[in-house]
Amino acid sequence: MKKLSHSEISENRATIETIDSVKKLPVTVVLNSIRSSYNVGSIFRTSDGAMIEKLYLCGYTPFPPKKEVLKTAIGSQESVNWEFVENPIEVVKKLKQKGYTICALEQTDNNISYSELQKTDLPLCLIVGNEISGVDQNLIDLCDVSIEIPQFGIKQSLNVAVAYGIAIFELRKIFDSK
Repeated sequence: MKKLSHSEISENRATIETIDSVKKLPVTVVLNSIRSSYNVGSIFRTSDGAMIEKLYLCGYTPFPPKKEVLKTAIGSQESVNWEFVENPIEVVKKLKQKGYTICALEQTDNNISYSELQKTDLPLCLIVGNEISGVDQNLIDLCDVSIEIPQFGIKQSLNVAVAYGIAIFELRKIFDSK
């Protein structure tokens, strides 16, 4: 086993010039009022890694060219299709009309495990909420499903960027399955 160099890894990756030809995960993500610029930058990186369809930054979520977002995004803001829209409800309603399954990454009284989503749930809009208050109830009211990541320790939740990473790569696994 030998660690690959950056150039060896890059040989099999898309470039900014070829990014539009890459098969995207049919998931659009709505970030609503994320507080931390570093979490947003991390979510950009993860979104690039999973090659999502689009990222909507809503509410008071910081966005590029904010320096702290760019620091953790490390250029992925160039490869991820993104847009700032202040009101997340208009984005979610538009996606619902287009046939997307609307899904909150949130603990609710009627959720399923993140691993129970199915290929038939795609295309999907994944709503990710604030680090403290989570997904707003007015957005949950628009959802078809909510997913949670089981917790086994004393804390009730994970960091938003970590939870997003777990959920989006599970969706990627579902999408890529036969």
